[in-house]
Amino acid sequence: MSEIFQPFAPDPTEPRPRRFRPVPFRVIAPNLITVLGICLGLTAIRLGFEGRLQPAVVAIVAAAILDGIDGRVARLLKGTSRFGAELDSLADFLNFGAAPALILHSFVLHEVGAVGWVIAMIFAIAMALRLARFNAALDTPDRPDWSRDFFTGIPAPAGAGTSLLPVYLHFLGVPVGPSTAPIVAAYVLAIALLSISTVPTFSGKTMGKRIPRDWVLPLFVVTVAVFGLAVSFPFEAMAFCAILYLATIPIGIRQYRRLRRASPASMPARPTSLESGPAPGAQ
Repeated sequence: MSEIFQPFAPDPTEPRPRRFRPVPFRVIAPNLITVLGICLGLTAIRLGFEGRLQPAVVAIVAAAILDGIDGRVARLLKGTSRFGAELDSLADFLNFGAAPALILHSFVLHEVGAVGWVIAMIFAIAMALRLARFNAALDTPDRPDWSRDFFTGIPAPAGAGTSLLPVYLHFLGVPVGPSTAPIVAAYVLAIALLSISTVPTFSGKTMGKRIPRDWVLPLFVVTVAVFGLAVSFPFEAMAFCAILYLATIPIGIRQYRRLRRASPASMPARPTSLESGPAPGAQ
């Protein structure tokens, strides 16, 4: 019996098993924020199918806030990674592509039958294509400095926020139902096409880096006022921001063309395709 159950003695000539090095928390922290955003996106889908539209919209807005935070945390902690970049792209597709599309379909797009489902799929796929273009653009040469103020098309978070404008108006008492479903379907389709278009839109990345000293205190007052209004009148604020953003698109096109004509390089530089919330691994 002792010959059958011999004590294990590892062969010294065999290679030792590979031991994984511990991962620093500064690398994990941004990814944890991204995972929380994914949880919010999944929760928004569930709430949308349950007919609880208000908390569903709030969940998407919260996911957008986390999307803007994770990249900055990664830069601050120097915890960028390729894994974080891929995870952030998946989170953006879920939170700003699939979740708004499913919420809009359960809200009103189902009133136009199969066409509504097709438009919901087009919106989600458009966001996936935009994110794929963003990942591919990481390896492109540097753009001119002036072009960094512009996105190519509507970024994913802004696309999700503006696509939910019919839901905001519904909360404000505007009748949105079966009679207006074709109009909502056309509007969502237009937002999807704008997201994958080459239309230049303002990014705001280089705005506010230097603030005049006389504007500091008024800026604090305005910030507090805006925050108070957003908390007291959330859906009014969301609807106003969505309409204001759409209104700035023609202004952005004219500004982009003016800067391109004035550029000394005299080459038709294209706007950057970076999203408003950069991936944690691509800061």
